[in-house]
Amino acid sequence: MAWNEPGGSQDPWGSGGRGSNSPPDLEQLIKRFKNRFGGRGGGGNGSGGSGGPGAGPIMGAAVVIAGIIAALWLASGFYIVDEREQGVVLQFGAFSRVTEPGLRWHMPWPVEQVETINVTEIREASDRTLMLTQDENIVDVELRVQYRISDVEAYLFNVRNPDETLQQATKSALREVVGQNTLDFVLVEGREQAANVTRDRLQSILESYGTGLFVTNVNLTDAKPPSQVQEAFFDAIKAREDNVRLINEAESYANDRIPRARGEAARAVEQAEGYRERVVARAEGDASRFRQLVAEVRKAPEITRDRLYFDTMTEIMAETSKVLVDLDGSGSVMMLPLEQMLRNIGSSSGSGSSGSSSGSSSGILGGGSGSGLPGRTTLPDPRSRQRETR
Repeated sequence: MAWNEPGGSQDPWGSGGRGSNSPPDLEQLIKRFKNRFGGRGGGGNGSGGSGGPGAGPIMGAAVVIAGIIAALWLASGFYIVDEREQGVVLQFGAFSRVTEPGLRWHMPWPVEQVETINVTEIREASDRTLMLTQDENIVDVELRVQYRISDVEAYLFNVRNPDETLQQATKSALREVVGQNTLDFVLVEGREQAANVTRDRLQSILESYGTGLFVTNVNLTDAKPPSQVQEAFFDAIKAREDNVRLINEAESYANDRIPRARGEAARAVEQAEGYRERVVARAEGDASRFRQLVAEVRKAPEITRDRLYFDTMTEIMAETSKVLVDLDGSGSVMMLPLEQMLRNIGSSSGSGSSGSSSGSSSGILGGGSGSGLPGRTTLPDPRSRQRETR
């Protein structure tokens, strides 16, 4: 009869003399479990079914080892993120979160994994290629791009190879800029402007792709024509530079001469105005003096006439080497030609005789005829002329 049928006497828990409604003995269950699974020789209630004397310590050592392994496994989840980095936690291979610099912890492998990425490092990419300009010329361009990671999640999961994507996007942006400008603009005039436009367009492409990269600088390091036409191109550049130099020299000469000519013209005008004012003032002064003289002449004509006569004679005689001597008011004036007398003295001193020199001196002083002096010359007395006029 089955143990669970009514009136059955069998007890599956081995409760012995207890009633069927009493709960099973827990200690008996543990002992039976040990006898069945922890003994050496098998089950049964015999003495051979109980565990050996070393079974307890072995199980304790296994528990300790398992605890140590678990502790080491949990401790392996600690990691450090450098201040220049960011940590990306992957949970079963999928993105979970981004961790900032410091000491962090995550569920160890295989539950979670961590990748640290340097977000402050400036990376660099370069490219050199031949391109066609707007005026259908070929130019050899070398470009250098500097960039960094701005979004680690986008950098890891949006694009398979972000760095390679940046290389291709750089070529595309540079070809667009070069194709929209002339050769002279790319080589000489607008090299810096072309680099700035390329940077903006490259950044726009990277954002549309979601690469998580930020372009910090684009430098057009080299731009030159192909080697086959470099000599002709350099000759053209030299001619253009000579043209610019000559234009600058001409402008410099014009800037120097025009102000100088304007200054000379202004100085000439001022001199003419000064001369005009001086002549006008002198003429006005002469006219005023003449009017005053006329008024004085009308008041005293004889005195004015004598004064004019003496003033005129004074001006004339001041420029001659002659002396006029009035002899005691006799009405006659003697003129002594001193210039001729000095020449005679010089000729006589050349003879070397002191006697002749003293004789000459006495002749000069005496005024005799033997002294070699010219005769006396008398001039009319102005007072006699006045008397005759009266």
